Amino acid sequence: MTYTVWIEQFQGLSTLPENVKQYLVDESKVMHVPAGKAVFGPGAVPDSLLFLLNGRVRVQQTSESGRDIVLYRVEAGESCVLTTACLLAHEPYSAEGITETEVTAIAIPRRAFDRLMASSREFREIVLTAYARRITDLFRVIDEVAFGRIDVRLASRLLTLAITGDELATTHQQLATELGTAREVISRVLHDFQKRGLIAQSRGKITLLERGKIERLAESA
Repeated sequence: MTYTVWIEQFQGLSTLPENVKQYLVDESKVMHVPAGKAVFGPGAVPDSLLFLLNGRVRVQQTSESGRDIVLYRVEAGESCVLTTACLLAHEPYSAEGITETEVTAIAIPRRAFDRLMASSREFREIVLTAYARRITDLFRVIDEVAFGRIDVRLASRLLTLAITGDELATTHQQLATELGTAREVISRVLHDFQKRGLIAQSRGKITLLERGKIERLAESA
């Protein structure tokens, strides 16, 4: 069964009927994209649905004022919900996807996607379930940006980035993009963290000095 080369890596797809699995394999092609490349951008119309075998893609949107915000990331074993939405609505992208690492993906062309959405209840349920989950995540992002305290959100993000140690390589602008705010806001909050002895800063690097206090701040929302 040739589909075992890749299809079993995707939890939902692995449960599909045998004939649907084989059709996906027959219609698909493998893509390799280096790190730091755009896989899609605003105004482009998708011609395939991508399933990531390995690597990570950051999906972000730019406002009219030029401010960026990270919407979500696509990890290995996942597909891009924005691509799904654009394929279903026959609409162009409104955001961009950038590879954060080298990526290997399986591309399912539109014709195969449309056929399976119309003919396979199992495939349709997998696609729409993934879509619903990601929409819930996006509403959480909107809620945090609109109503969340920036110091709490920043503390949480620092802990996420420093999961393997107390030092992390990042810039104020990168943190601002992650949290959907201005670089000046991030700089002000980090300066406050530094005055309180929670962190130390140097160019392109932040060190957590009081992880326990930062954890309590992140949980105070």
